[in-house]
Amino acid sequence: MATFSSVSRQNVLQAIAEYDSRGSTGFLDVYGFEPFPGYAVVHEGRSYDLRAVVGVAHRFATGRLATSEEFASSTASAVAILRKRGFDVTEPAVAVRPAPVRAARAPRAPRTPVARATAVREAPSATCPTCFMTLPATGVCDECG
Repeated sequence: MATFSSVSRQNVLQAIAEYDSRGSTGFLDVYGFEPFPGYAVVHEGRSYDLRAVVGVAHRFATGRLATSEEFASSTASAVAILRKRGFDVTEPAVAVRPAPVRAARAPRAPRTPVARATAVREAPSATCPTCFMTLPATGVCDECG
């Protein structure tokens, strides 16, 4: 994966100048790039293939041509660098689906209040008046008798 942080504005302008002198098809053929529809670098009212321009600008900056395969996961990085360097970049339009139309609902009948059962509290256990121990079911304290 190529990093494009070393590409300067001057490198991009140099690639654009070569793109202009060779023409679109010649520039793409010389460097082995396929047209990349959707993304374009816009400079002085003209559009340039994003991958080809950035790939060649990368070559001017580092001496190594960034290939089409390296753009697979780093197109967003290339777009960000170009914008940071002051270039306009067009991106493919995202198809927006219309929101589904829902049928109107019939009005609901008012709810009737429901009586809720209240919790029944358990009576406290009986305790021995002498030792304050809980009495067994027989009601006679096991300790005091």
